[in-house]
Formats: sequence, structure tokens, C-alpha cells
Amino acid sequence: MFKTLARLNKLLLPSYSKQNLDLSKASAFQKLIIAWRYYVTIRALN
Repeated sequence: MFKTLARLNKLLLPSYSKQNLDLSKASAFQKLIIAWRYYVTIRALN
């Protein structure tokens, strides 16, 4: 299930690392997206 979610995240959600986003200047919504992508990625790797 998490591998499928990780693929969907890659397709649908923005990649802030490619945009050189500074985490200290990120909005709450951007931080939420980053946390979600991190959570799904870690679970997909296990």
C-alpha cells in the first residue's frame, strides 16, 4: 500500500527539494506535505 502511495506522491505532490525551498521559510502547508512524503517514503522502504 505504501509503495503505491509513494508513487502517487511522486506524481502529484511538488518536490520542494528541487525548488530549493528553505525549511525555515516554508509555510505550514508545505511542512505538512514534506512530513507526509517523508512518512510514506519511510514506510514504503520497510
